[in-house]
Amino acid sequence: MGKTDDEGEINYERKGEIYKDLVTLLREKSAKFSENMSQQEGRFNEEQQKEKDQPNEAPEEEAAALRKASTASRRSALEKKQISLGRSQMTKRLEPSLNWKTTVDAKENKSSLRDTQEEKHGGRLEKSRPSTSPGRAQLIRKSAEKIEEIISESSSESEEDEEPPDHLQEANADLPSEYWQIQKLVKYLKGGNQTATVIALCSMKDFNLAQETCQLAIRDVGGLEVLINLLETDEVKCKIGSLKILKEISRNPQIRRNIVDLGGLPVMVNILDSPHKSLKCLAAETIANVAKFRRAWRAVRRHGGITKLVALLDCRRPSAEPAQPGLYEARDGEVAHCGALALWSCSKSYANKEAIRRAGGIPLLARLLKTSCEDMLIPVVATLQECASEEKYRAAIKAERIIENLVKNLSSENKQLQEHCATAICQCAEDEETRDLVRLRGGLRPLASLLSNTDNKERLAAVTGAIWKCSISKENVTKFREYKAIEALVGLLTDQPEEVLVNAVGALGECCQEPEGRVTVRKRGGIQPLVDLLVGTNRALLVNVTKAVGACAVEPESMMIIDHLDGVRLLWSLLKNPHPDVKASAAWALCPCIQNAKDAGEMVRSFVGGLELVVNLLKSDNKEVLASVCAAITNIAKDQENLAVITDHGVVPLLSKLANTNNDKLRRHLAEAISRCCMWGRNRVAFGKHKAVAPLVRNLKSNDTNVHRATAQALYQLSEDADNCITMHENGAVKLLLHMVGSPDQDLQEAAAGCISNIRRLALATEKARHT
Repeated sequence: MGKTDDEGEINYERKGEIYKDLVTLLREKSAKFSENMSQQEGRFNEEQQKEKDQPNEAPEEEAAALRKASTASRRSALEKKQISLGRSQMTKRLEPSLNWKTTVDAKENKSSLRDTQEEKHGGRLEKSRPSTSPGRAQLIRKSAEKIEEIISESSSESEEDEEPPDHLQEANADLPSEYWQIQKLVKYLKGGNQTATVIALCSMKDFNLAQETCQLAIRDVGGLEVLINLLETDEVKCKIGSLKILKEISRNPQIRRNIVDLGGLPVMVNILDSPHKSLKCLAAETIANVAKFRRAWRAVRRHGGITKLVALLDCRRPSAEPAQPGLYEARDGEVAHCGALALWSCSKSYANKEAIRRAGGIPLLARLLKTSCEDMLIPVVATLQECASEEKYRAAIKAERIIENLVKNLSSENKQLQEHCATAICQCAEDEETRDLVRLRGGLRPLASLLSNTDNKERLAAVTGAIWKCSISKENVTKFREYKAIEALVGLLTDQPEEVLVNAVGALGECCQEPEGRVTVRKRGGIQPLVDLLVGTNRALLVNVTKAVGACAVEPESMMIIDHLDGVRLLWSLLKNPHPDVKASAAWALCPCIQNAKDAGEMVRSFVGGLELVVNLLKSDNKEVLASVCAAITNIAKDQENLAVITDHGVVPLLSKLANTNNDKLRRHLAEAISRCCMWGRNRVAFGKHKAVAPLVRNLKSNDTNVHRATAQALYQLSEDADNCITMHENGAVKLLLHMVGSPDQDLQEAAAGCISNIRRLALATEKARHT
């Protein structure tokens, strides 16, 4: 064991060398021991022959000499250097067992015992064992190996010879007295009658069970098993006492996992069927504390706990039977509150969300939302918030008119309730009808006003998230501009957690889709912090900030600032980002930057390797990346020099490979890119050779007018080549284009008419040549 320092702490650091066994150590450290051992080995070798004739004879002189030599050697070794064998785990593995008590002073003995007891702090503490007799060492003396066995066996007589109670207290002097008192109470729980059990439970409840020391004291002595076993008895008072203790100590992550390992959750789920409301409350609250991880969620669901917890939400059901005399009985509202707490914990699992919905939880939660009790509202709204991430739930929430109550509670004074309501609105506002409902019910003003309270970051993240989703609707952006929300959002672009930044930038990206929003952001100095955020690493933040910068770049004045801050180069560098959504968002943002730059062609050429990078992105498998890159190529190709460069990089065959897509968004931007690339050299002919014409004709069958317009324009450019006209005619392009000549879209009319004209001109020329 390690020595203690001046403060009484044990030093476990190794101070010397490690030897394979104790005999080797003593030989190395003591010349006297080595000499005695050599003599003894010689004597034993001589005695071996004699012992063949007299196997049961054990000379007392030899044993005495051996004991004398061993004792002297041990004393010599300890006086020179104390060997630390590590903590008790290593001690147990190596099992050294010399009885050092005869040679070590009292201080060393006390230090050694303290080490042993401290190592047992994480598990159960056990009483000392009585020592073994040293006399058996006299029975084994047949070889040098037997000498080692003698020393090893004598060492198994541990320091636990002394009185256990005194040393237990000394060895754990750093533990509070409550630790030992609680362990004594657990012993009464194990062996006492009903009265003693109730008294022990009441006494245990008086301790501060929020302290980890008290929690672990119950666990270390096997108290969790006892408390869980008490839940299966028929005594209501014992169950209540046990649940009250389990409810408190299950706040500890270690304890709650131990409870699940011991099968405590199925027992608690069964108690939810009890006719006693107090038992139901305590069981539900304990489940709420324990069900914080996946294995616990699964256990509750598989044992029917979700259905039973949902049933607790129904406050209208009469009690099964009257309460016992002298026993406090909870009210229906308390039962519903505890059930909501447990459902809140369990609702973080997708399977549990579905189980709550199937059990009819949504109407019951909607009914509880009408109460004015904030303690009830918090778990109810929090459960809805968790469940609203699923589309089925959002439809049910809309059907139950829950949004109205969520909007109403945004004006509550309770910060936690405000946070959960805002988060629930954020989840539900994916639906356009819900966004409109939030505006019509007056929910936008309280959301905007909450932006001024920046101290509570969790609530601020929830509020900015709700504003972001609501601002997808243009009518809501108008209201937010009226409530000065855009100015407040710009103020949140610095010195905020990433979660707040993601939501605030996302909201600004939506607000900047309108000219007034872009002007407000620029005048409030929002361009600089937005560009600064382009160097971040958060995936969601990069997607949102590129969208916001791209929206701002539509305004020429804002574009000048972005270019001056080197924002275009930062956007271009994000095309190398490993996440496809970041690449796509950056490519979309580059489009208005190129459109509104003063000298776009020179700016694009200034990025070394930038054009090759863009062309290579056409090899991506992500449809959004492909559509955004095609849009970027459309703008890049407006400059003839850049068009020549990307042609050399093989843009034509790569675009042609994408022509067979069924994605309308990609179809539109691909057709626009092909139309623009036809403006250089023999690219029209190259597109025909790479079989891009026939798939483009089929795109005219799409139901999207934007696809029709872009495709007709591409076909018009391609029809300048005679072979392409033949391909179009063979694939029925004329019939499809004739319907589009009468379209109200003027660009589509012109492109369709021009393409038909080129095909007809070729047909006439062919017929004329045939007759001549």
